Amino acid sequence: MPDQFYLFLANVVLVLHAGVVLFIVGGLMLILLGARRQWQWVRNGAFRVLHLAAIAYVVAQSWLGIVCPLTDLEQSLRRRAGTPAHEGDFIAFWLGKLLFFQAQPWVFIAAYSAFALAVAYSWVIVRPRPLKRRANIG
Repeated sequence: MPDQFYLFLANVVLVLHAGVVLFIVGGLMLILLGARRQWQWVRNGAFRVLHLAAIAYVVAQSWLGIVCPLTDLEQSLRRRAGTPAHEGDFIAFWLGKLLFFQAQPWVFIAAYSAFALAVAYSWVIVRPRPLKRRANIG
């Protein structure tokens, strides 16, 4: 019988991982849609820097051949729970199907790099507002 606590933690990490993917992919879609609809929040400098940093991190990992730490953590927790990685309960099954698929490494490198270029290009066509500097209190 699997250790339910570790299985729960593995599912939490999987949901977090899906959230990161949604932030990166959905973020670009919302930036482009927001530009057309004149939503000012899509020009928020902090949001845009975080969004660009997130995809840059993914691209760097893929180019360097590093497995995502969230994937490693989730798999470790599943092994600790006594269940195979990317199998198990409803959440794990469906989010696993959404996030993980098999392809040659170059496919991921090309896809992540192309997406990162699209995010970078969004900075040209949907200019973010500058980040505000905080006054030094001292």
